[in-house]
Amino acid sequence: MYGMIATWRMAYEGVEDAVRQLAKGTGAGDALVAAIRAVEDEEYYKSVGYGGLPNEEMVVELDAGYMDGDTLSIGCVGAIRDFSSPICIARALSDEPVNNFLVGEGAEKYAHRHGFARKNMLSERAKIHYQNRVKELKQTDRKPYSGHDTVGMICLDIQGHMTAGTSTSGLFMKHAGRIGDSPIAGSGFYVDSQVGGASATGLGEDVMKGCVSYEIVRLMREGKTPQEACEQAVRHFDAELRRRRGQAGDMSLVAMNNKGEWGAATNIDTFSFVVATAQQPPTVYLVKRDETGNAHFEQASAAWMEDYVRTRKAAVERK
Repeated sequence: MYGMIATWRMAYEGVEDAVRQLAKGTGAGDALVAAIRAVEDEEYYKSVGYGGLPNEEMVVELDAGYMDGDTLSIGCVGAIRDFSSPICIARALSDEPVNNFLVGEGAEKYAHRHGFARKNMLSERAKIHYQNRVKELKQTDRKPYSGHDTVGMICLDIQGHMTAGTSTSGLFMKHAGRIGDSPIAGSGFYVDSQVGGASATGLGEDVMKGCVSYEIVRLMREGKTPQEACEQAVRHFDAELRRRRGQAGDMSLVAMNNKGEWGAATNIDTFSFVVATAQQPPTVYLVKRDETGNAHFEQASAAWMEDYVRTRKAAVERK
C-alpha cells in the first residue's frame, strides 16, 4: 500500500509524478518533497514558492514545514526570502538534533551555508498582483489579505513510512515577518507512521488556535476513520471559534491513515484536494457544503480542471 493526499488542485501534477515513484519503491520523504517542489517551482500558483504572494512591502516571504512520521522529527522555516525550495530546507533542518525551526535571516544563513540555491522569488506576475491590489484598496473596502492557499501533503510509502509537509507564501500583503499555521507542527501539519497524518490550509491565525492537524491524528489514534476525524475536528473547532469569537476563518484539512484510507473536511463553500493510492489514480475532488452545512465530495470534471489551469495561466494586466 502507498498513497498521497494534498490540498488544492495545484498539487495534482506533483502528486501524479510522486505516486509513480512510490509505486517503484521511492521513500515517503523523497516523494513528498518532490511533489511539493513541483508546486513551489510553478509560478502560476501564486500562493506557494516562486511567484508567491508578496507581503505588505512587496517582498515574498515563504514558510514551510516537514515531519517524519517514524521518528517524529520536524524541520521548519518561516519568513525566508530568496531561496527557491523552502520544503528542501525544512527537510534538511529535520535532520538536525536542535535548531529545527529557523526564521528570517537565521533561516537564510542556514540555507546559504548548506548550499541551497538562491533565487529572487518575486515574479513579474506577482508584482502586478501586488500593484493591482494596492490600487483596489484605495477604491474599495476589500481586505488586503484576500487570497492565500497552502499546499499541504501527507505521504505513505510501501514500507509504511509516512511524512507530512507544507509550503506557502502566506497571507497576501501580510505584515513583514508574519508566520501562520503552515510551518507549525500540530497546526499546519502532523504525522505519526503508527497512525496517520493531517495537513491544513486556510486562515493560519485561526487554524493554529486549535492545533487541528494534531487533533485529527489524535482522533484517528482513537479509532476514527480519516473522514470521521476530519469532519469531527473541523466541525467542532469551527463551532467553538464562532461561539467564543463570533466568527471562524477559512479552515480545510486533509488526512490519510497508515492503511492508505483518506478524508477531507472544510468550513468553506468549496475546497479542492488531490488523492492517489495504489488502488486509485490521482484524482481531484471538490468538497462542497450545502445550505445546512453538510459536506459532500464530487470528482472534478474535465471542464473544471481545464478552467482551473486556464484561469491561473491567463495573462495578468495592470489595472
